[in-house]
Amino acid sequence: MAKDSEADLLTRARQYSFRARMDKCEIAGPVFVSGQGSEVEDVTGKRWLDFNSGQMCAALGHNHPTVTAAIKQACDTLIHAHSSYFNVQEIRLAERLAGVMPAGLQKSLFLQSGSDANEAAVMIARRYTGGYEVASPHVSFHGMSDTARSLTFAGWHGGHGPLPAGSYAMVAPYCYRCPLRQTFPACNFACLDTSFELIDAQSTGRPAAVMTEPLFSAGGVIEPPPGWLKRLQELCRERGMLLILDEEQTGLGKLGTMFACDAEGVVPDMITVAKHFGGGISISAVTTTAAIEEKVVASGFINTHSHSNDPLACAAGIASLDVIEGEDMPAKARAIGARFKGHLDALAQRYEAIGDVRGRGLLLGIELVEDRHSRKPAHALGQAVSRYCFERGLIFSQRRQGSVLRFVPPMSTTDEQLDRAAQLLDDAFRTTLANQCGKPKA
Repeated sequence: MAKDSEADLLTRARQYSFRARMDKCEIAGPVFVSGQGSEVEDVTGKRWLDFNSGQMCAALGHNHPTVTAAIKQACDTLIHAHSSYFNVQEIRLAERLAGVMPAGLQKSLFLQSGSDANEAAVMIARRYTGGYEVASPHVSFHGMSDTARSLTFAGWHGGHGPLPAGSYAMVAPYCYRCPLRQTFPACNFACLDTSFELIDAQSTGRPAAVMTEPLFSAGGVIEPPPGWLKRLQELCRERGMLLILDEEQTGLGKLGTMFACDAEGVVPDMITVAKHFGGGISISAVTTTAAIEEKVVASGFINTHSHSNDPLACAAGIASLDVIEGEDMPAKARAIGARFKGHLDALAQRYEAIGDVRGRGLLLGIELVEDRHSRKPAHALGQAVSRYCFERGLIFSQRRQGSVLRFVPPMSTTDEQLDRAAQLLDDAFRTTLANQCGKPKA
């Protein structure tokens, strides 16, 4: 069979492909064809360091052999099963996931995407509490389906008309740009006090839950200050609200602990996981307590899709847990994060435009400013640095219109690859700043 050229593939894409992508709507290359470890290749043979881990789903590394072997075996036994009945892989995965979850979270429902899991978690909270109102911080991202989008306050609302009722925004703990002009720790979590005053004022008396990320990824790699999550849980309990942690971008070893909430000693009422949970295969889960599961199922709650609990996806989930535990992904994340964050800190010493370096483990970011006093976002600079790096073989994400650059290197990333990425970033800042305003400050 003749090899498809990039030009031919893009011509066909213009004719047949729906362009509703998150960060790119134009029809242009690259067109990816293969990947291995921390690198991907397009149809022209050009290779990139993938510091976005695909769509954050290849954090184990592209085509991890343990995962691909499990998929091949599933293809030889049972790919799909009747979702009203149990299958062996589903039960095995549920048991394995309970073994790594915080104590008490043991009942798992398997779905396809992160949005699915978050939708299910909200439905469970509403059924369990009898309430309807759900709140989430204003830099949050929980997905693009209707309910998930209504709690995604980092953007992506334009043109979608009235969102489902009962969704409230909270003031996020964005300490670098505190909307309340406060400083931690003197603020004593003023963002939470303000948020719950507003929630109480708007409530119809039917609160159900707060859903939050323990570190806000798509909102700009924003990490809450110590104690914020614990205080949030206290305020939820005072109102009979459940605490749902969306650990889809932060959990399963990515931040250096099995779950981000482990660092705070907080056990929520539910955790959702997705992204690298399937090692690149689409699978998500919502995990909760036996008491919550018992009550909502007894009430008649049903949530299933045609491919819920599919054996192939569950086999990939088991394999990913084999890798996460067997290769000690939390330790690898800590080591990679320490080395690359060291590079980012060094860049911040050289370039005044880097106002903040933040994140941990495999989820790191830098915020760019026009000057460090005003902290005015440097959108154009971030976009230019991203273009420079992408053209030279390094992929990462822009957030907050380009003023935040987010890096998610897979756990397969070597020291040499981390150093190469840092050198590309250094070259990008030096060249871009020289082009924009003369030589950069030393």
